[in-house]
Amino acid sequence: MAQILPRLISLGTAVPPHRITQDDVLSILAQAKGQDLPPRMAEILGNTGISQRHIAMPPEFYFGPRSWTSRACVYETAAAQIFKAAAMQALARANLQAADIGQIVFVSTTGTMTPSLPSRMIATMGFAPDTRCVPLFGYGCAGGVIGLGVAADLFRACPDKPVLLVSLELCSIAYDHARMDKKDMVALALFADGCAAAVIGAGPGPQLAAFSSHVWPDTLDMMGWQIGDTGFDLVLARDIPVFVNSHFAPVCDDFIARQGLTKADMAEPACHPGGGRVVDALSDYLSHDLSATRTILRDHGNMSSPTVLFVLEALLGAGPIAKPTLLTALGPGFVGAMGVLTP
Repeated sequence: MAQILPRLISLGTAVPPHRITQDDVLSILAQAKGQDLPPRMAEILGNTGISQRHIAMPPEFYFGPRSWTSRACVYETAAAQIFKAAAMQALARANLQAADIGQIVFVSTTGTMTPSLPSRMIATMGFAPDTRCVPLFGYGCAGGVIGLGVAADLFRACPDKPVLLVSLELCSIAYDHARMDKKDMVALALFADGCAAAVIGAGPGPQLAAFSSHVWPDTLDMMGWQIGDTGFDLVLARDIPVFVNSHFAPVCDDFIARQGLTKADMAEPACHPGGGRVVDALSDYLSHDLSATRTILRDHGNMSSPTVLFVLEALLGAGPIAKPTLLTALGPGFVGAMGVLTP
C-alpha cells in the first residue's frame, strides 16, 4: 500500500484582545524607569521592526506584584481562549469537526499545565475521548517548525485521522519586569502573544515534504531562559544576526541540497523573524526581501513558536504555492529548525 503523504490542509490564527503599539511600549518603559530612556536604548527598542503587538493582559498588569501562581492562572484562562479560537478556525477551513481529529500536537514554552491544555480542551471543544495529546515544551521560537514536523510524522504513522497542531505562546507573562534591566526591556519591546493551529492530513494542500533540525554545541548562552523567583530571566545573545550567516546558512544550504533544491528553486520563504536585525540577516542569506515575514513582525511582534505559522498563513493566503517553500526558525539549544513544503 502506498504511503499517504501528510499535507497542510488548513491554518488558523488568533491573538489575545489587548493591543499595544511600540510607541506605547517606549512610553510605558520611560514611566516605569521614572525617566526618559537613554537615547541608545530608545533607538534599539524603536528599531525592532515592530509597530504593534497583542498581549494577554492590560499593560498595567505587568508592573504589579506577580507570582508563579498568578502567571499560571493567566495562562490557563487566556491560553484556552486563543487555543479554541485558532483551532476552530483551522477546523472550519478544513471542513472538519473536532471529533474528526485523531491527535493533537501542542507546542508551548511560556506556560505549563498538568493535565496539558489540549487534554483540558477535549471535552470543551468536542474532541473524541480517545484523541492522543502530545505536548512539546522547551523549543521556544523554533517550536512552530519543529511541531509541524512532528505532526507530519505522527500522521504518517497513523494516517486514519488528521492531526491538529496548536502552537501557542503567552510571552508577555513569562518575564518579571520589576528589575527593568536591559535584557528585560528588550524582552518587553520584542515579545508578544499569539496562537496558530494547523490541520495535517490527506487531501488538498501543500505536502509537508521534509523537516530537519540542527543543534550547535556550546551555544546554551545564545538563547533561552533562566528560572527566576517569579518569572523567566531572558538569555539572548547580541550576535544572533551574525550567527545566521556564519553557522545557520551552511546547515540550511545542506538541508536544501538534500531535497534536491537550490534557493533559486523556491518561493518566498516563511521565516520566524526573531527581530528586525535577524530578518535582515535571513534576507541577506536567502536573497529575498521576506516581505511576509516583515509584515507579521510589524503587526504581531515576536510571538515565539507560532510566528512562523502566521507568516505561512499570510503566504498561503495569496494563493496556492507554485514552488517549494522553505520554513526556518532559530530557538534555544541553540537550534535551527527547517522544513520544506511542496506544491
